[in-house]
Amino acid sequence: MKFTKFIAAAATSVSLLATAAYADADHPKVGLVMKSLANEFFQNMMVGAEAHAEKRGDYELLAVGMQNETDFESQINAVNTFITQGVDAIVIAPADSRAMVRPLKRAMEAGITVVNFDVALDADAKKQQGVELAFVGPDNRQGAKMAGDALAAALGEGGKVVIIEGNPGADNATQRRLGFEDSVAEHGLNLLDSRTAYWETEEANTVFANMLTANPDIQGVMAANDSMAIGVVQALEAAGRDDILVVGFDNVPAAKALVGEGKLLATIDQFGSEMAANAIDLAIDVVRGGPELEGWVRTPIDLVTQ
Repeated sequence: MKFTKFIAAAATSVSLLATAAYADADHPKVGLVMKSLANEFFQNMMVGAEAHAEKRGDYELLAVGMQNETDFESQINAVNTFITQGVDAIVIAPADSRAMVRPLKRAMEAGITVVNFDVALDADAKKQQGVELAFVGPDNRQGAKMAGDALAAALGEGGKVVIIEGNPGADNATQRRLGFEDSVAEHGLNLLDSRTAYWETEEANTVFANMLTANPDIQGVMAANDSMAIGVVQALEAAGRDDILVVGFDNVPAAKALVGEGKLLATIDQFGSEMAANAIDLAIDVVRGGPELEGWVRTPIDLVTQ
């Protein structure tokens, strides 16, 4: 018998979804810590994780998501709760690549298997804490360059572009900015401005509207995720501009639809609905006596265009 329950934890601003049959030696408990469930990418990841837990049926899934993209305190609280609950594994996409290292170290010291996926923990922070931990995830820099290259091919040398960055504390935000900058340099684009919108749609709408006022000759926008790309498209529609090209990252359904309509030039598919499930599989293998993960376990990416 299987059940699913949803618990709102107001004190920690965490939503907890538990998918479980029963817990015994053959049913390890896996704590999944994701980023904002307001983001369609992580909503799809949750759906994929639930489906995976139901299909396998041999482990207990406890999944936690943040209320927004900068609420990393909720992730720290979730890790501490999982330690107290005595889970066998924690699978985490950290919102802040440095802040999460210390609580995850405590989890490892408690004998919990930890798998870092989607967003890499900071290498210097891990070194400072004496933590060795593999990363399971895509090459964010390469993916952002692929999207940037698509924009560069459409604009040509000298094209005037701006970058909408993700959360400055997250490694994938840094890598995507660097990937966009690689494309700018290689193709001779003119980078007018680069600002963060913290992964959020409304923030990106406001940030880009201000950019557009300051630089009405913008020709292209590189947004570090689809939520922000959608905010940019909304700002363009409000300004009555259909002459500016936009690229994103994630291939969430709403962005995929915009690509089909020609409102978004390209996005990057990193197969988010499968990513958590694959990381959970790897964690369970380790819990059951398999080899420890090492280095970088790369996951696929693909350019999506009309």
